[in-house]
Amino acid sequence: QVQLVESGGGLVQAGGSLRLSCAASGSIFSINTMGWYRQAPGSERELVAAITGGGSTNYADSVKGRATISRDNAKNTVYLQMNSLKPEDTAVYYCYGNVNGPFGYGITYRGEGILVTVSS
Repeated sequence: QVQLVESGGGLVQAGGSLRLSCAASGSIFSINTMGWYRQAPGSERELVAAITGGGSTNYADSVKGRATISRDNAKNTVYLQMNSLKPEDTAVYYCYGNVNGPFGYGITYRGEGILVTVSS
């Protein structure tokens, strides 16, 4: 099957930066859209950013100007650079990918999630 593994989370002070990475592996022909969403305790899930296979991006209003999503198609990896972090960015961040492979086309897989904590 397909696995997505996030890395780069942790504790950071407000105003700081971090870079999340998510590597997809397994039976993959290609990956369409990849992205990140997050969920804080007691809050609804929020789509943070997404990037298509062609490189088009979109961002949640809450992170516009502070976040940059990018991808390396050769490595099946998506990145999320976040700057000027705020305590309200604290959440579990999940990456996802819309994968084409021998098991089917356009199947969405999700990582296990990684915690980002921003201290004030």
